[in-house]
Amino acid sequence: MLRAAVRFVSPRLGFGEPTLCAKRGYAAGQDSLKQTPLYDFHRHHGGKMVAFAGWSLPVQYTHSHLESHLHTRQHCSLFDVSHMLQTKVFGRDRVKFLESLVVGDVAELKPDQGTLSLFTNEKGGIIDDLIVTSTSEQHLYVVSNAGCMDKDLALMQNKAKEMKAAGCDVHLEVSDNALLALQGPAMGRVLQAGVSDNLAKLPFMSSAVMGIFGVQGCRVTRCGYTGEDGVEISVPASRAVELAELLLRDPAVWLAGLAARDSLRLEAGLCLYGNDIEESTTPVEASLTWTLGKRRRIAMDFPGAHIILAQIKEKPKRKRVGLISTGPPIRQHMPILGPEGKLIGEVTSGCPSPCLQKNIAMGYVENEHSKLNTTIMVEVRKKSCPAQVTKMPFVPTHYYTVK
Repeated sequence: MLRAAVRFVSPRLGFGEPTLCAKRGYAAGQDSLKQTPLYDFHRHHGGKMVAFAGWSLPVQYTHSHLESHLHTRQHCSLFDVSHMLQTKVFGRDRVKFLESLVVGDVAELKPDQGTLSLFTNEKGGIIDDLIVTSTSEQHLYVVSNAGCMDKDLALMQNKAKEMKAAGCDVHLEVSDNALLALQGPAMGRVLQAGVSDNLAKLPFMSSAVMGIFGVQGCRVTRCGYTGEDGVEISVPASRAVELAELLLRDPAVWLAGLAARDSLRLEAGLCLYGNDIEESTTPVEASLTWTLGKRRRIAMDFPGAHIILAQIKEKPKRKRVGLISTGPPIRQHMPILGPEGKLIGEVTSGCPSPCLQKNIAMGYVENEHSKLNTTIMVEVRKKSCPAQVTKMPFVPTHYYTVK
């Protein structure tokens, strides 16, 4: 749920200063950009600020991108993700409302349990990906992408207006909280020192409201975008800097920016909206059929259901796959070629993997070329370089489950 591409250039493995991407990348200009409540905090701590989805955000801090990435895998890092859209849905018809827009089974969620879901259109395309939590405070808590904020809000507001006119009870509230992500294997130890709740009882994709080091009213959701054990903390904006400083008191915690966040999510095989999924992509093509609730499949009552379910039965013409290679790095938009040089697809995300010391990428290929271990070619600077279709995630994930 990051919505941008990252491109790195340097000798050796290919890591160095993040450079600009022509279509959905970072830009250095800071005029007319929105700022999170931690903007001054980032600058004070050496954050290199860039334009991202209409916001000024740190791409990295004083440590290199490579150092930051590996530190997150080995210890933990703190990310500012306050640009994400946080929405609360109230009313007795809140589940009916959200299920009219997404593919997931929201009704089956237990109190304070969440799930990844998708807004879809009538053609089966993905409008956005989101995390929805059914809170014990009798509302739904939805986190969606900053780059899709305008269309997501319009989608939800229009549907709410339509349902209200039909006599339904539903209303929306956009939260102005900041959102911090603490990610990595040391997260549990670091956060446990500041909370009275037992984090060992908080599994992946569950949520609770708690005080953290004296900062009250924080919603802690065990999730993230790195593949590591982690949490996202929705904190009152006025106390976001205070909480960040308190977390940084532990030497295991480093600040990390957009560059590390992108390479971490790619190693974890996670989609980036605007690159790997978009409105012309269906959940079936994107290998996200697991987001479709069983009850919803039977009822066929979500947007684009007939097209999506037909694709499941008949198999899609193209499919998202993972790729791994040596040689020059594989980048977004590079053509994917079959054995005879025929164009069979395109790379949607790619970078050198700091953990694997190999190039990793994902992209879409014609279905007949999507089988694991299939050798294909990627056109890099007009030269064909071999790559292999591989299972994702590229690096094992470490999501926490209660034992």
